[in-house]
Amino acid sequence: MNNVQRAPYGSWKSPITADLIVSGTIGLGMVRADGSDVYWLESRPTEGGRTVLVRMGARGAIEDISPSGSNVRSRVHEYGGGAYAVKDGVVYFVNFSDQVLYRLEQAEQSVAMVSGSSYADLAIDPRQRYLICVREEHREDEVINALVRIELDNATVLVSGADFYASPRFSPGGNCLAWLSWNHPNMPWDGTELWVAEVLADGGVGQPMLVAGGAQESIFQPEWSPGGTLHFISDRSGWWNLYAWEDNEVQALYPREAEFGLPQWVFGMSTYAFISERQILCTYRENGLTRLGVLDKHSTAFRTIELPYTELSGPAIVPGGAVLVAASPTQSAAVIKLDLESGEHRVLRTSSHLPVDAGYLSRPEPLTFTTTDSQKAYGYYYPPCNQDFIGLPGEKPPLLVKSHGGPTAATSSALNLKIQYWTSRGFAVLDVNYRGSTGYGRAYREQLKGRWGIVDVDDCVQGALFLVARGDVDGWRLAIDGGSAGGYTTLCALAFRNVFKAGASYYGVSDLESLARDTHKFEARYFDGLIGPYPECRALYIARSPIHSLDQLACPVIFLQGLEDKVVPPNQAEAMVEALRVKGLPVAYLAFEGEQHGFRRAENIKRALEAEFYFFAHIFGFEPADGIEPVPIDNLQG
Repeated sequence: MNNVQRAPYGSWKSPITADLIVSGTIGLGMVRADGSDVYWLESRPTEGGRTVLVRMGARGAIEDISPSGSNVRSRVHEYGGGAYAVKDGVVYFVNFSDQVLYRLEQAEQSVAMVSGSSYADLAIDPRQRYLICVREEHREDEVINALVRIELDNATVLVSGADFYASPRFSPGGNCLAWLSWNHPNMPWDGTELWVAEVLADGGVGQPMLVAGGAQESIFQPEWSPGGTLHFISDRSGWWNLYAWEDNEVQALYPREAEFGLPQWVFGMSTYAFISERQILCTYRENGLTRLGVLDKHSTAFRTIELPYTELSGPAIVPGGAVLVAASPTQSAAVIKLDLESGEHRVLRTSSHLPVDAGYLSRPEPLTFTTTDSQKAYGYYYPPCNQDFIGLPGEKPPLLVKSHGGPTAATSSALNLKIQYWTSRGFAVLDVNYRGSTGYGRAYREQLKGRWGIVDVDDCVQGALFLVARGDVDGWRLAIDGGSAGGYTTLCALAFRNVFKAGASYYGVSDLESLARDTHKFEARYFDGLIGPYPECRALYIARSPIHSLDQLACPVIFLQGLEDKVVPPNQAEAMVEALRVKGLPVAYLAFEGEQHGFRRAENIKRALEAEFYFFAHIFGFEPADGIEPVPIDNLQG
């Protein structure tokens, strides 16, 4: 403690640099088991942001198996997911650049199967005769989604007519197929349908039967048990819980006010796996934390497995245990192997080997605070933390409020070095799970219906004011940032409220009407529920668009945008930038070549993080300890 220095908040020297973050961090996901082999995907910023398929064999050797230079990623729905499948050592994967579906029998040696469309959510016939997957065709005047059968270089449509399909799943013997479908204006967390059909001898499917779901019931992750019983997750009770379909009847397996499902933004998501016909390994979210448990279907006994993690996802069963992705406030995401009897686990691969001392890591405080309409909202508060520094006497730290994307999604308590970048330099951070976020039941999720741009903004504002009133932060140095839908919330907070003094929009929405007319199929009707049908509710779209309320926006903003973004096109940011320049407000704009919706390349992730910090340093008047490449800021002197 004798070496602790006093320095202004924001000016602290930190070992958690942007260079360190991008050079030592990868993304981990989509864990799968094939016998004793374990597979997962790694997104690597230092390799141009590409996604690599990795395998750990029975003897523990880890190797990349997707070809050098490939990028295992689908473009279906633009968000992708479900880009590979494996059975008996044979891998099928989708390559991002050409969207060709490849068959891979030996590492680095792949054979192209079909091209000309985008493919996702691959399911392998148990007898290995063919694949079934989701195909998305982009025709001149429309986008068509269907379930197709892939044999060699031929694709045959099996099921079509709905706007969207997901989760094709074969029964153990391959004689039945289950899948999900839904139609506009629903999103998959609004209402989906679960169908089952017989698989015919010629590879076609028989007459489909509706098992569950509808316009007001969201179904997630249909799976067949080893004995051939169809299971799924439904929110018919108000919570995503587990169900089984036996003797043509749906049975609730374990009613609980907890979320066993997730919003299906990408394909291939999973929260449970079968240990046996009787036992199911489940991840579930309750009170802001994710936990792991084993459900005995027959006795309905539920055993929680205590682990030092607060975020868990994608369990798969392997001989002697399970594998999944796990993280905590002090541990980066990792693929772990778990002994289901003893509870002991070991790390197979970590997303970060960065040597960061615990003295530089801020621990999140779960917050519940009262917001407008006498409702509750949630978040994680990270106080400034750096073992080498404390603030000046009488000074309180600036606060950065973070608004997650989606908006039907959630933030988590997992260690996020981008947040620690801020807190280790003297910022406080509030990561908000505003009304509309997932993880708190359907009723909380639906509080955003018709009120996007209102209640999400209220919750970010009220969370900041809660911390000001508690004495944690400086009420005159409040900033807000967010990406995509979180960027929209950010811009709304700056335009329609007079609380935040600066903001950063990452590929955020500024013109709802323009986006409603110019976005991809998956989200083309998303706004129907969040705002109202267009064009019937055009007046609402204009009233809630920051671009039309610039007379109310009176603080500096930095915009960061990928130039290949098809979800929120660059014109959304560029129109705001030009309008703020004309108005005379301090504004900065960084556009990134080759980036889509979200930044994947190391150099761009670094530049964006440092640029936002540089911008706030100039607005709030402190000197960064790091040498940061300058960012051009228009109208700064004014």
